[in-house]
Amino acid sequence: MAKSTRSRGWRGRGAANSPVSGIYVSAHCLIFGIHTYESHHTPADSTSTETFGIQLCLLAMVRIGIVGTTGWSTTLGIVSARAGNQTFLWSRREAEAEQLQTDRENVRLLPGARFPENLIVTADSIEALQDAEIVVISVPSVTMHQNLLAVGSSINADTAVLCATKGIEVSSGKRMTELIVEDLGIDPNRVGVLSGPNLAPEIASGKAASATVACADESTAQRVQEALNTQLFRLYTSTDVIGVELGGALKNVITLGAGFIDGVGLGANLKATFVTRGLHEITRLGVSLGARAETFAGLSGMGDLIASCYSNLSRNYRLGQSLATGISLETALEQLGGTAEGVPTTQAVVRLAEKRGVEMPIALATNDVLEGRLRPEDAAAVLLARKPQPEVRY
Repeated sequence: MAKSTRSRGWRGRGAANSPVSGIYVSAHCLIFGIHTYESHHTPADSTSTETFGIQLCLLAMVRIGIVGTTGWSTTLGIVSARAGNQTFLWSRREAEAEQLQTDRENVRLLPGARFPENLIVTADSIEALQDAEIVVISVPSVTMHQNLLAVGSSINADTAVLCATKGIEVSSGKRMTELIVEDLGIDPNRVGVLSGPNLAPEIASGKAASATVACADESTAQRVQEALNTQLFRLYTSTDVIGVELGGALKNVITLGAGFIDGVGLGANLKATFVTRGLHEITRLGVSLGARAETFAGLSGMGDLIASCYSNLSRNYRLGQSLATGISLETALEQLGGTAEGVPTTQAVVRLAEKRGVEMPIALATNDVLEGRLRPEDAAAVLLARKPQPEVRY
């Protein structure tokens, strides 16, 4: 049983209209108190079978701490709480934590997505993380080290750590889970990654989605799956941490280019070609780094790529569209008003590809656009002018 905490019990959604007479959450489990029939002729102290007092411990609650208050981390907090978990969202800033806790929604990033009662926002890392069975880290990749330093001492040795950040460190070329293992000094088998076609506003609003949880230790992946899986957020498991993590990170490079194409108006045929070849390109790099090729055909690869390249909810896609208008990267990022992981990831990918000897023309062209050496409308012509190649080269 989970340890008792200071949090208030949570009354389940829809309980007032339910045939179940009492639905509440304690710190231990989700309890359904069901009174199906009570005879008015039965004495109060009777043990007659005409009176049924049934309490079912239906779903063990898991205490989950989430590091970060981005749109995605907030969404994951909402998802976790909706799954019945005792959920804490940690903010580095006291004022922000108090505002989110008072507003009961992330007004700036997810307006209208109300927090369930069992989602608590705090700036106290000990309160949020020390007793957590699962800690989810969802912060911008460029701030990963800072955040790990701030919360590292609050995470227990037996806690499962799940990375939901989709990025690569530019200076080292390391994946985020590698940074987590190094900075926290924990067993890699305890560290997993969550990735898939997950546009935060849709999920927060209650629309269905799926994702993959990958961990080298399959039981850890299953532990996370059991805690977060719901009818509206279906989770699959994998042991290919490298593939699932790289699929989510690398697709942002291709998404920027998809935004270029739509922003310039180059057509659906070229976009389909670009996205398909982009998937092949990121698969090639992934395989060279130890990933399984088939992982990129799954939710964290093709699934995430499709969602991002064809939706205005994707910040990287919108950034690509903005750059196609001719404005500078700095101005486009200011107008975006949020993190676009594709920018630092593109820089990291170009370095990784050169180091590994992997040909990645799309990434190179995208990087040239970001650094002002190539106009978005000219990038397609550069790619199409390349020497013809076999379609599949892993």
